[in-house]
Amino acid sequence: MQESVGIAGSGAIACGLAATVARHGNVLLWARSEASAERARATVGKVCGRLSGEVNAQHVEVVTELSALSGCSVIVEAIAEDHAMKVELLTQLHELAGPTAMLGTTTSSLSVEKLAQEIHEDGSGRFVGLHVFNPVPAMELVELVFPADATEEIRDRARALCEVLGKTAIEVPDTPGFVVNRLLFPYLFDAVRFAEESGVDPKDVDKCMVLGTGQPMGPLALLDFVGLDVSIAIAEEIGVEVPERVRTLVADGALGRKTKRGLLSYG
Repeated sequence: MQESVGIAGSGAIACGLAATVARHGNVLLWARSEASAERARATVGKVCGRLSGEVNAQHVEVVTELSALSGCSVIVEAIAEDHAMKVELLTQLHELAGPTAMLGTTTSSLSVEKLAQEIHEDGSGRFVGLHVFNPVPAMELVELVFPADATEEIRDRARALCEVLGKTAIEVPDTPGFVVNRLLFPYLFDAVRFAEESGVDPKDVDKCMVLGTGQPMGPLALLDFVGLDVSIAIAEEIGVEVPERVRTLVADGALGRKTKRGLLSYG
């Protein structure tokens, strides 16, 4: 792979993306603290272990100094879906990145144009939205989003990077939620309301959708997999009403699979 990749973040998307890149070369992964770094190393190890020897976890170097990413030709921000937090981190990355580096974000719902403009008034030329899907090594799609001022070189490099990583890149408009989440989340939250109003067991709601439509995962299980807190953030960004049941669970610390409590039980 011609590009050298650095990833800023240590969550599921960041670690999954790092493992995906590591199939093709070394990659740097930045974590905010040593504790986060240790968790990221463990996560990367598990992800790579599930790839049946396709990639060595040693190809992923986890660092805690953001400046370590300065020499990368591609730097991708992959932190929580929070506009202010992303702008703060992306501004730092813009300042430390080399003049020819491509700067990306894995946002799943925020405006790529607005992020680019707030990072730096002249920064949108090298900025790109790379909306990858969890689990990143297994999911083929990348929603590719460009600010209006993105250069042709950056557009070509972004497409080429997706191809090298074995992904299908589809260029989508910079609208809230892009394509997938814009269409998906109204359905997911409607399933929550249906389960409550109908009295149908949540597991049976999921089983109906899996067996009746061929989906790999039911809507309630998918919300838990995404994370109920993350799902709320996406819904608010795209203007979808969030069921009170979901807000109550999040307030109680039940965020889904990652806390082993959510719309479904994970005993």
